[in-house]
Amino acid sequence: MFMKSYPHRAALRLAAAAFALLLMFLMAGVADAARIKDIASFGGVRDNQLIGYGLVVGLQGTGDKKDSAFTMRTMVSMLEKMGVSVDQKQMKPKNVAAVMVTARMPISSKPGSRMDVTVSSLGDATSLLGGVLLQTPLKGVDGKIYALAQGSMTIGGFSISGDTANAMKNISTVGQIPNGATVERGIPFEFNSMERLVLSMNAPDFSTTQQVASRLNNSLGGNFARAIDISTVELTVPPDFRGNLVPLMASIENIEVTPDMAAKVVVDEKTGTIVLGRNVRISRVAVAHGNLEVLVQENFQVSQPGAFSGGQTVVTPNTQAGGSEENRRLNIIEGATLQELVDGLNAVGATPRDVISILRTIKASGALHATLEVI
Repeated sequence: MFMKSYPHRAALRLAAAAFALLLMFLMAGVADAARIKDIASFGGVRDNQLIGYGLVVGLQGTGDKKDSAFTMRTMVSMLEKMGVSVDQKQMKPKNVAAVMVTARMPISSKPGSRMDVTVSSLGDATSLLGGVLLQTPLKGVDGKIYALAQGSMTIGGFSISGDTANAMKNISTVGQIPNGATVERGIPFEFNSMERLVLSMNAPDFSTTQQVASRLNNSLGGNFARAIDISTVELTVPPDFRGNLVPLMASIENIEVTPDMAAKVVVDEKTGTIVLGRNVRISRVAVAHGNLEVLVQENFQVSQPGAFSGGQTVVTPNTQAGGSEENRRLNIIEGATLQELVDGLNAVGATPRDVISILRTIKASGALHATLEVI
């Protein structure tokens, strides 16, 4: 009995295997991809900082003390505007606190829209818990009022104190008012009238910037984008999108690119934290690491002469010195990849503090091919 051969089935299996291998490579590339909106910002599309000075009332004896002159003057001025005449010397503002109010106003905010505000104590108040912010105008850098803030605050902490003990959790002198500000004036900005868009990369890199420009040109089907420096891409608005930039922005901000970055090792000596980029490489190098401990101890002995011998009491020093050195062998580290570098340092038995010293020494020897940044 003879079996028939099916060459087309073998070809199908081979094609399926090739397709699966190609899919694996594509998935690996996509895993490192990032959207343009995540690695760059668009010029003109930003938040604007607002700031104001106000009063928080209704505190339970945790407000500013009587020595806070600016709080006293603010209270007197506010009450006089309401037709109430007061004597500043008789006021005790323990339930009132002077605060700074800050907010981030999006460029597209229109009159009547709401935004969150942050309230921070300006004087010596111990807590803003339970307080209510009185109406506070929020101004921009040009001195114009763009929003009004008012409302009850949410505090993420508390502070309790007594005669002999106190307890505190988080910060009780800073709070937030969700949707606590109402926009009164919009920022004049004609977005759709722009003929050029500027993209600023979050991490400056020539390769990434050029890649973004190329991907934009491929997506738009023309030579509309060009990289003008290490972190800036200039995009000329295509004729089809003139006067209607929202569809253009929605399409280009989701274009995926694979960001490139220089090899860098970041070390935080305060906490012992070490972060190594994936492009870090290390040449073949030998590392010996150990701790040397030296102990010197000084003791004194008293030599007492016998009775009626006519001798004198003598104090003689007795010095004991010793040393111990941790026995660590010379280890060969060859980090062609980040994983090999980490495995090599772990083989030495190094702690994070030791790794910092080892990395500095390897960098000094020229074997670490990365920028070592200490913060």
